[in-house]
Amino acid sequence: MLFWIIAAEIAFWIVIISGLYSRYILKRNQLSLFFFILTPVIDFALLVLTAADLKSGAPASFAHGLAAVYIGVSIAFGKSMIAWADRKFQSRILQKPLQHRELFGRAKAVYEMKMWGRHLIAYLIGCLLLGAMILYVGIGEKTFPLLRVLSGWTLVLLIDFLISFSYVIFPKRESKTDNCPSK
Repeated sequence: MLFWIIAAEIAFWIVIISGLYSRYILKRNQLSLFFFILTPVIDFALLVLTAADLKSGAPASFAHGLAAVYIGVSIAFGKSMIAWADRKFQSRILQKPLQHRELFGRAKAVYEMKMWGRHLIAYLIGCLLLGAMILYVGIGEKTFPLLRVLSGWTLVLLIDFLISFSYVIFPKRESKTDNCPSK
């Protein structure tokens, strides 16, 4: 099962890079759109493979739980991961200057809370998938690995919330050396 998760991650980045290459190098926007549309197909394929593995009688494992995490994260963060890859592609391959500005204060706090909101969406999707797996396999000792994934992810989500919310209480300030004109 772990092999399929790794294969899905590799396939995800291959189709993203292919989409960016098609868009910027080949100048074929329709082809690039096709590649970007393949990203949810990869998630669906991993979901089908996970269900088939469980249906074949494989005991629920950490890898099955990790597949649920992967799918949740891919759905919730997929668009922002593609946008990040797009900026990096333009910067490194096309040699365009990055127009990234560092966020401070309220803008940084809002950004961090939005990212935590995406993490929450990923978590909820993953919980639905984990819950479906637990019901499918049957509640009992066989599902402990899935429950361990869920409890670990819950802890990560809470830590992420504390870190993200800390930017509301303690806003990130611009350092004074950044504002000083050079001599």
